[in-house]
Amino acid sequence: MRIALTGPTGQLGTDFCAALGAAVIPLSRPDFDLTDDVAIRYCLDAAQPDLVVNTAAYNLVDRAEDEPELAFRVNSLGPRTLATWCADRSIPLVHFSSDYVFGLDVDRLVPYSEEDAPGPLSVYAASKLQGEYFVRSLCPQHFVIRTCGLFGIAAVRGAGKGNFIETMLRLGTARDELTVVNDQHCTPTSTADLVSATIELIQTSQFGLYHATNSGATTWCEFATETLRRSGLTTPVRPVSSDQFGAKARRPGYSVLNSGKLESAIGRPMPGWQNALERYLDERTRVQQPESRAAN
Repeated sequence: MRIALTGPTGQLGTDFCAALGAAVIPLSRPDFDLTDDVAIRYCLDAAQPDLVVNTAAYNLVDRAEDEPELAFRVNSLGPRTLATWCADRSIPLVHFSSDYVFGLDVDRLVPYSEEDAPGPLSVYAASKLQGEYFVRSLCPQHFVIRTCGLFGIAAVRGAGKGNFIETMLRLGTARDELTVVNDQHCTPTSTADLVSATIELIQTSQFGLYHATNSGATTWCEFATETLRRSGLTTPVRPVSSDQFGAKARRPGYSVLNSGKLESAIGRPMPGWQNALERYLDERTRVQQPESRAAN
């Protein structure tokens, strides 16, 4: 099978490349640009894939408030072109979306299922939701996968914009105290676990919309505290509200996703986020050790 993969150098794309090996046809910039319909179609025509996996996205949540046109071109119109190209050739498309499509229900305390109505709060969230709708309506053979708070080992080597764990470890070493929001409930998710589940899901041919995260729920403050604790850092983490933190874009107060439909399709549960964090930190140590020896 030939698998065209967008975003191959990001955290998620890197893990897909590692898992799929020689089957992957990486589509990366400058040749492949999700804002350029002609470039998209040219690259796909040249690749002649049997499956397209889209991990590329505009994910600068706060900056999207000032760059709405770019956010929608990458997160909405780009996936629309992928969907029409795949549909014209009866090729399956895997497209990743976000828990941020939810948030309008401020009283929510129950994990969201695929049947729950979305309610985006930001430009980024709206652009991701529109991208979902394009893929779902235009490409019959689709897997649209909503996920949350991704962290992948490629970030240790500087892939993409990093991740929350790396930011907390860097700041936890440099500062006397951290302030992290404690009123946003979600489920941080390992890209390695997401890739494994996605590959299993593709093999079922059970097309549709899925939620895919690690299991359990936490807040960003609790996640930061657990990250520092497991890393041996004693830097205090002070909880603050979203209003106190003052980010430009609004985030959901509760965006925990129910992955039951996915787990039923692949026949197993998703690992817990604490387990995923522990494995990430172990792998992080292994990745950094050769680098340390090389530096010496």
